[in-house]
Amino acid sequence: MKQIVGVTGGSVTQQDLFSFTGLIDGSDVTQTPLLWMNEGQSATMNCNHTKGSTYREMYWYRQLPEEGMKQIVFTTAYSDYQYESGFSADKFPATKKDALTGSLTVERLLLNDSGVYFCAVREHSDTSD
Repeated sequence: MKQIVGVTGGSVTQQDLFSFTGLIDGSDVTQTPLLWMNEGQSATMNCNHTKGSTYREMYWYRQLPEEGMKQIVFTTAYSDYQYESGFSADKFPATKKDALTGSLTVERLLLNDSGVYFCAVREHSDTSD
């Protein structure tokens, strides 16, 4: 018997994301609100924003029950994606074809994939630190 896996989207604020400079307030970002899938299936979450084409960097985060929020991947339509340690494109393939939209999939769902997944966007800067 397969277990049901719940994947929830959450609104994102700057405070939720450790006051990460340049992230926009969640009111301009929308994403898939709730998915219920069987173990072994895949779940795809879509994210889009209305902030404008200069906000082309997209970040995906996951918060599992009783754990802190962790970044999964940084995406942009114009360069390679950057996965954080412990996350891979095999399990968490992401897409970003333009500045305003993106998606994250969780492949081969397990019960312990149940959690809240957040997307956030940031304005692109040509300056380096």
